[in-house]
Amino acid sequence: QVQLVESGGGLVQAGGSVRLSCAASGRTFSYYPMGWFRQAPGKEREFVARISWSGGATNYIESVEGRFTISRDNAKNTVYLQMNSLKPEDAAVYYCAAFIANRGEYGYWGQGTQVTVSS
Repeated sequence: QVQLVESGGGLVQAGGSVRLSCAASGRTFSYYPMGWFRQAPGKEREFVARISWSGGATNYIESVEGRFTISRDNAKNTVYLQMNSLKPEDAAVYYCAAFIANRGEYGYWGQGTQVTVSS
């Protein structure tokens, strides 16, 4: 089992920045590729970014490319999402998740943190 706890959300003005953190406990964090997802009211949850277990590979949804950066510190069991140049459409509950390779899915999820962007 892996327990994930997100933090860092809040209210930010459009054009501003915020950094989300996701702290992991339980099984060895560094085994898992990690992802960030988001869900806005009335919309389905969508993938935002992912990072390999080593941090050497990252991928982003096109709408955040160049504005968001995912990173991880395996010594601190933490994955981050740096969000810059925020837009109102970025407002959502953001979730981190751990990818379980032998199941082929993100199997561990945090409780989410709210990001609100004022225009």
